[in-house]
Amino acid sequence: MNNGSSISEFILLGLSSPPELDILLFLVFLAMYLAAIAGNVFIIIITNLDPALKTPMYFFLGNLSLLDIICTTSAVPKMLFNDILADTRRISVAGCIAQCYFFFVLGGIENYFLAVMAYDRYLAICRPLRYSSIMNFALCCQFALGCWICSLLGSLLPLYWLCTLSFCGSNQLNHFFCDVIPLLNISCTDTSTLKKYFFVVAWVVIFSCLFFTILSYIKIILTIFKIPSSSGKSKAFSTCVSHLTVVVIYYGSVILIYVRSPEGQSFAFDKIISVFYAVVTPLLNPIIYSLRNKEVRDELKLMAKSAVRNAIF
Repeated sequence: MNNGSSISEFILLGLSSPPELDILLFLVFLAMYLAAIAGNVFIIIITNLDPALKTPMYFFLGNLSLLDIICTTSAVPKMLFNDILADTRRISVAGCIAQCYFFFVLGGIENYFLAVMAYDRYLAICRPLRYSSIMNFALCCQFALGCWICSLLGSLLPLYWLCTLSFCGSNQLNHFFCDVIPLLNISCTDTSTLKKYFFVVAWVVIFSCLFFTILSYIKIILTIFKIPSSSGKSKAFSTCVSHLTVVVIYYGSVILIYVRSPEGQSFAFDKIISVFYAVVTPLLNPIIYSLRNKEVRDELKLMAKSAVRNAIF
């Protein structure tokens, strides 16, 4: 990496918690991280093994769980090591830029997947007779591959620009992981244009996907209102509740972090929201889908019964 830098590593200031709370926070975040990994691995396993879950919705849910695993793993283990186990909270310049890139890429992919899942729910409720023929396995794979490729390729230019930054002053990052805006703030390079670029890209990606999702749900709601029976309405709406809950939680945290003006941001506030985005959301997603979907609950009960039977015999 040729970035003209005299700095080879950064110091992450972390959550700036009182030292007496370090052990407690370590245990809390470790438990949340392990629970998030276990929950999302469970979603991936059952969506691949259970024939009843071989549907487009669960195919996309499996991809979303994989994203959550990568996202939380790219930040939380390093945070736990730096805040508790290490004497200094160090990360190399290359490692910091790689972490920025992963979060930028994964954020884009998750936006695309949530929009695709909204389209899947739209077809299932508004076009039920044509749903199976339209949303076939080949199209699901194309959607999934498109989400990954678009975000990976679209983030190469920002990655190149990050690699050309110079760092010659303070090497302290006011965050618990390497995020774009804190990194730009300590660069010796004039980053005003780059900040505006990231701000515009965040607006375009987030709000275009959010607009598509909202539009899909408007049509879904209008279709549900036309269903004559209350039980039919309840059944149709229940298939959307999990996804809609995840959409609200995800966009609520992401918009608070990335869609505000890059100037004059409160990093103490950003760190709190980032904890929610990087730790809490990956933990909540499998819980939400497990509790709200009968198929997942049934599979969980079968696995529990099988485990008890094997333990007894």
